[in-house]
Amino acid sequence: MFSPALRNRQRVLARQAALAAQAEAGKAARPRRNRPAAAPAAEPFPLDPGKFSPEYAALLAALHEDLRTLSDIQSHELRQPKKAEMARKFDPWIKGILEADQPVQDEILVTMMIWAVDCRDYDRALELAGFVLRHGLTLPERYTRTPACFLAEEIADAALQQHEIVPHEILLQVRSLTSKADMPDPVKARLHKAIGRGWFRKAQSFDPSAESAPAGGALAYVATAIEDLERALALWGDVGVKKDIQAAQALKKKLEAAAAEGAQPN
Repeated sequence: MFSPALRNRQRVLARQAALAAQAEAGKAARPRRNRPAAAPAAEPFPLDPGKFSPEYAALLAALHEDLRTLSDIQSHELRQPKKAEMARKFDPWIKGILEADQPVQDEILVTMMIWAVDCRDYDRALELAGFVLRHGLTLPERYTRTPACFLAEEIADAALQQHEIVPHEILLQVRSLTSKADMPDPVKARLHKAIGRGWFRKAQSFDPSAESAPAGGALAYVATAIEDLERALALWGDVGVKKDIQAAQALKKKLEAAAAEGAQPN
């Protein structure tokens, strides 16, 4: 889409714009009022396209045009590949912002995080989410959720609907990234539910010869599954895990009985 020279120019300009915005904000960042414990100490400084980078203004215009195009596509299934195609033009800019690693409110970066979640590019989504959460960025005004809530809810729900599309390790990373964030209990409960079911599946398909096998074997997996499932139930009584807990407890008893039998002397 763009020549290597142009892509490199956009990356450099993004880094310069972020550093210039931070310099404008001053080293003594404004303290947040009533901020949660997990929030950064300073408000992210907004990138001003007219002040810091004409290229940013052009990219913002392109983003808004893309959003209008997407709004005309009613099919969710058709929108996803379109988003993935559109997102590529913003990659050099995003790379420069990440390299600068400054607390700047960048609509492009936040939108690309959202699109990555929508397109199931979870590695990319978590890379951008790390920046967004570390620096306290907010979602565009059309969203009512916080970035942490959006990330946890969307990925947990995707895993609960079709667990094959969300690797268990991604769910664990999401929980780690959002563990200190304030969000509705039902959202946290669904994330624990998705993680608990993932541990249970690992217990069911346990291979003791695998290099990643835990020291406690399948019992370690199922015990962890019960912990997450019970935590989900404690957070939200209607989360729908009671049968999951019963199944996990039954498997745990079966594994314990088998372990005890194997330990009996001949």
